[in-house]
Amino acid sequence: MTTTGMAQDELDLPRVLARVERGIAARLGTALKTAGSTVEEWRVISLLSDGAGHTMTEIAEFALLPAPTLTKVVDRLVSAGLVFRRVDDADRRRVLAFLSEHGRETLGRLTTAIEDEWRRVQDAVGREELALLQVLLTRMSARLA
Repeated sequence: MTTTGMAQDELDLPRVLARVERGIAARLGTALKTAGSTVEEWRVISLLSDGAGHTMTEIAEFALLPAPTLTKVVDRLVSAGLVFRRVDDADRRRVLAFLSEHGRETLGRLTTAIEDEWRRVQDAVGREELALLQVLLTRMSARLA
């Protein structure tokens, strides 16, 4: 027990969640680094693959990045020819980001790297356990939002 009356293992949940997230992110990050990218870049590219065009705010929310970091990531992707920006036809004040053709080709390569590593994670942890964890975390996320 802690001085607040809560069991210590209850308070350890945030630490355990952080360790799992860091472990998975490190594995995916290593796979993406080998493929010439980062987790942050992959998240941006994967969102833009829908072809709809997205604002920086939408991308930041999806990629879980603060605006200044996202700007740097998108600038790198633009410089690499993977992403381009265009003024929104519906609202000239907004700029939308889109995936280029080169970006689509790169996404295919990165997705293969991610899928291969994810299969290794599934083999190590178990598919059923991961599916249950996803359900529980999705439910928690919705309740805490």
